[in-house]
Amino acid sequence: MDRTKQIEQSIIKKYRKNIWRKFVKGVQTYDLIQPGDKIAVCISGGKDSMLMAKLLQELKRHGKFDFGLVFLSMDPGYNEKNRERIEENAKILGIPLERFESDIFQVVTHIEKSPCYLCARMRRGFLYAKAKELGCNKIALGHHFDDVIETILMGMFYGSQIQTMMPKLHSTNFEGMELIRPMYLIEEKDIIQWMTYNNLKFIQCACRFTEDMEERGEVEHTSKREEMKNLLKYLETMNPNVKKNVFKSVENVNLATIIAYSDEVGKHHFLDTYNQEGE
Repeated sequence: MDRTKQIEQSIIKKYRKNIWRKFVKGVQTYDLIQPGDKIAVCISGGKDSMLMAKLLQELKRHGKFDFGLVFLSMDPGYNEKNRERIEENAKILGIPLERFESDIFQVVTHIEKSPCYLCARMRRGFLYAKAKELGCNKIALGHHFDDVIETILMGMFYGSQIQTMMPKLHSTNFEGMELIRPMYLIEEKDIIQWMTYNNLKFIQCACRFTEDMEERGEVEHTSKREEMKNLLKYLETMNPNVKKNVFKSVENVNLATIIAYSDEVGKHHFLDTYNQEGE
């Protein structure tokens, strides 16, 4: 059996419970894929997007209905070493990449305030545009369960709001396009175990901005997401179910106990209807 087949088999057999079943559950629970969809699978070159590509390949191969896949790899300005690693891993995994280039890293390198936020927004815009050009109606991103939990906590601690990284979204700038997150229920530790078991080595951030700072010895801070990871690790020593409980909390919101909330109509405060209660 060749290496690609062994890797595919590990998803279906060894990691069936923690990866494959959670992937299928996420796709079904949130109705992420319909017959006739053409999905641009966005490949950054990291472990998450590469595993997502394999999962979607397996679903297409063994699923109950047909849909199309395009494996879209945007080069925002990677160095040669990272480009080669992405191409090498795609070959090992049997992923036919559709590559295109942009100058995002060159642009954000000169931005002092929130370069990571701008980079993420620009990446998504380029991916949507290219996906639409190729006739796709959806883009798939490799965010996983831990990303969802960390986003909820960052919103609370640093954004003063309760919000969730949604499993799917309609694009506001590209009509008819939708974003889906097929890895929504898969935990990062299981992705790492799958990667280690198969002796795979993927690129990390690969950001030129971070690389330049590291060369100057200026990277001493911890990102807000890394802070949340460390906090969750600490909380799990006292309650191993803490991440699941955070996730459930945004599924079990009781508006009668919320001081204020916003929807498409506007902001609502509990005092708006407080005096009407009991009348």
